[in-house]
Amino acid sequence: MAQEKRNVLWIMCDQLRFDYLSCYGHPHLHTPNIGRLASRGVKFNRAYVQSPICGPSRMSFYTGRYVRSHGSTWNGIPLRVGEPTLGDHLQEIGVRNVLIGKTHMRADSEGMERLGIQMDSYIGARVSECGFEVFERDDGLHPDGPYSPNPVYDSYLEEQGYEGPNQWERWANSAEGEDGEILSGWLLGHADKPARVKAEHSETPYMIKRFKDFVETADERPWCVHLSLIKPHWPYIVPAPYHNMYGPEHVAAPVRSEAERQAPHPVFSAFMNERVSKAFSNDETREKVIPAYMGLIKQIDDEIGDLLAFMEEKQLLGNTMIVFTSDHGDYLGDHWLGEKELFHEPSVKVPLIIVDPRSEADASRGSSCDELIEGIDLAPTFVEFFGGTVKPNVLEGRSLLPLLEASEQVKWREFVISEYDYSMRRARLDLDLPVSDCRLAMIMDKRWKYVHAEGFRPMLFDLQEDPDELTDLGDHPDYAGERERMNNALFAWYRRHHTRVTMTDEQIIAASGKELHAGVLIGYTDEEEVAQARREVGLDRDTEPA
Repeated sequence: MAQEKRNVLWIMCDQLRFDYLSCYGHPHLHTPNIGRLASRGVKFNRAYVQSPICGPSRMSFYTGRYVRSHGSTWNGIPLRVGEPTLGDHLQEIGVRNVLIGKTHMRADSEGMERLGIQMDSYIGARVSECGFEVFERDDGLHPDGPYSPNPVYDSYLEEQGYEGPNQWERWANSAEGEDGEILSGWLLGHADKPARVKAEHSETPYMIKRFKDFVETADERPWCVHLSLIKPHWPYIVPAPYHNMYGPEHVAAPVRSEAERQAPHPVFSAFMNERVSKAFSNDETREKVIPAYMGLIKQIDDEIGDLLAFMEEKQLLGNTMIVFTSDHGDYLGDHWLGEKELFHEPSVKVPLIIVDPRSEADASRGSSCDELIEGIDLAPTFVEFFGGTVKPNVLEGRSLLPLLEASEQVKWREFVISEYDYSMRRARLDLDLPVSDCRLAMIMDKRWKYVHAEGFRPMLFDLQEDPDELTDLGDHPDYAGERERMNNALFAWYRRHHTRVTMTDEQIIAASGKELHAGVLIGYTDEEEVAQARREVGLDRDTEPA
């Protein structure tokens, strides 16, 4: 019997902390619609991204491969031509892989030119967009920079009566002063003011509207839609009524200690000295920005409610896997840091909720899972969900379907890995390092988090005794054994095959020992020895002597 049509709706927020949702324990920010997803599916409590910054994290999601494997190590570093993507795997089984929103992808234009691939060709369009069929792309970084502005959204705002140029910045990401002057949403001091755009015309509802447009025009082929929202990523500004739903009284105290600033790890110290970290170390700034951040998330939750109602109306809930996650978190002043980029939990850990419509997943509905999950697990999950065969020599993650089915105890991974290349940050200059040495790698089990820092001592945190990660044990003599154990595990991971994507283990096994079949006669002395060897492997049976 033919398998019924299945779809995947993969919702990714940008810079959403795992603990800023009510289903993950936030005391003030109520997100009931995202909570509805958790009640219908599985909430993963220990999901980690492969890099705590947009570009490389997303390239790992989109390829199912670690950063050291795909090579896109920082924002704006292109994913090389020929790197297998989720889109390639899904195309093989007849599934559309569709983008609506952000990727942070830059095309390998030099590689495409070298291979004679035209950007506007069918293949070129997929290669230059990370394997996606683009319904609408919007990276949310107007007006200039390495990522293309989205003229479609600007045109939409113009149709709604918002004057240009650059409606995205002028209206959606700016406030208005008492005398009508435009106040840039990039400036943290304006975060408590409402954006000039009406809520219904702002970025989150617009992208969800575009998903509805896709559904209305989609053909009969199964689809995986990556609905990639660009909030609550900065600029931290939100339209009314979300701009003042929360105030300083709803801002949690920062997780940090004065001891962290006493002889810190050199890389940690360099990041604490970044301008954005100093800004978020100021309580006045936090009390303006975090309520806006919460308002952006509240708007996302409201729009998720509208989205679910639409999917129910279109009878999509019964055959569509819904995945809700983020590409990384946001420090918001914890550990004296702003932005993301290092490996404390607020940065590298993300929310992950999966609603699997299959009857096999009924037993796990409304449950939580504490296994160690990596962002690269989603690509093999989607391939298997659609009935495809996962290629383990290419996809380095693990399908989550066994955990979603919860039919039996599953032996899962012991460690998760995340990597970061900070060579483009000011930290490299402050530390006077060559580009090649600006590498961090985190390996973590269910208790210990170890960070290798090239050229420096490691960092080590005991998440059981120190869940807030306030005490770095990276040079404490009592923990030398744990550091050695974790370092050995990281080295073992580095030694694994990461680049052999053109031949599977099974193909290698099948080809092994077949030299004689191919007529390759290495090491034989004479014809009689060859004839005997051929008989032993089943060749020339009819010439075997009596």
